[in-house]
Amino acid sequence: MSDAAPTDRPLAVPTRQLETERVIVTEWRFAPGAHTGWHTHQYDYVVVPITTGQLRLETPNGTVTADLVAGQSYGREKGVEHDVINDNPFEFVFIEIELKP
Repeated sequence: MSDAAPTDRPLAVPTRQLETERVIVTEWRFAPGAHTGWHTHQYDYVVVPITTGQLRLETPNGTVTADLVAGQSYGREKGVEHDVINDNPFEFVFIEIELKP
């Protein structure tokens, strides 16, 4: 899937905090306008928002807006395909915990 975002859009910055045989923990920092780029999740995962705000998700089925609240976690199964975009006028941060089989 090609990325429809402008080529000058900055990339979000992932920082791997921990990896074991069971989990991968990554901090994601999104400057205003930053995105992850199109990707497909290889593992089930949990997201722990550090910031409250909205993220735009470009998916194969269209655009979805997600309201995230600091400290209110959610989870998804592997196979999710999307580009996550921070349209907020401020930095957005979350922790992603991937669960290895």
